[in-house]
Amino acid sequence: MLINKLFNIQYPIVQGGMIWCSGWELASAVSNAGGLGLIGSGSMYPEVLREHIKKCKQSTDKPFGVNVPLLYPNIEEHIKIIIEEGVKIVFTSAGNPQTWTSHLKQNGITVVHVVANIKFALKCQEAGVDAIVAEGFEAGGHNGREETTTMALIPQIKKAVSIPIIAAGGIASGQAMVAAIALGADGVQVGSRFVTTHESSAHINFKNAIINSSEGDTKLSLKQLTPVRLLKNEFANKVNELENNGASVDELTVLLGRGRAKKGMFEGDLIDGELEIGQVSSQIKSIQSVKEVIDEIVFDYNQTIKLLTENNI
Repeated sequence: MLINKLFNIQYPIVQGGMIWCSGWELASAVSNAGGLGLIGSGSMYPEVLREHIKKCKQSTDKPFGVNVPLLYPNIEEHIKIIIEEGVKIVFTSAGNPQTWTSHLKQNGITVVHVVANIKFALKCQEAGVDAIVAEGFEAGGHNGREETTTMALIPQIKKAVSIPIIAAGGIASGQAMVAAIALGADGVQVGSRFVTTHESSAHINFKNAIINSSEGDTKLSLKQLTPVRLLKNEFANKVNELENNGASVDELTVLLGRGRAKKGMFEGDLIDGELEIGQVSSQIKSIQSVKEVIDEIVFDYNQTIKLLTENNI
């Protein structure tokens, strides 16, 4: 597949670069298991990012990358460190792909940008990115305002661009991977499923909350700021109440405050913390190793392809 060749990986499975969950342990484990691991730099100070890159290089001889939210306040320092440390793959998100793509590519870096609509997919292609992540409404964390589902988004973007597409949002199984590729994707990005692995840096309270969640336990919130899908808790209920009462951006910003995501996902505060996770969380029922997750996805993918072939589908 195109994605395997682009990143020099065994399986077309990319790990989401999720803040507070995607440190060097998770990234290196995914890469060692045949996928592409990503360090989530959005929750890291510059020198912490450098430390994670160094540890990742010590823990795997396979390709890995860094996810960089372009709205991060220390973006220049992050980019500088990524180049200095010789990282060869960067996923950018939450910003204009024109801003850093050419600079990264001039330094020999493969660039992928995350989008949620056709407009930005076209901007990515114009900017010269090597591939895009097309992320549907089901995804956890920050999300598109259009609320377009993965199943609707992938074929639309496939028609609009000629560069490789990585499908994201609601993908946690081999069956979902088959569906994404059938719709036109060249690979998949898996986020929520990796949050509940042993190697994830998410707090055990957050992991247990995910595996105990049920259908309908997530909701897209904070649409006036930056839409984000959250696991329902007291904080999410307060957000919902304010939004229903017509709260202003300032009121929502005050409620959000500072460090909500860290408090929830990294420190395990299930009451007042921000718990970012995808709709697929209700399908996740155990804490596994990264290798077990990838092996299961690949096995189910192959079994599904075999079943479809046997039934002449």
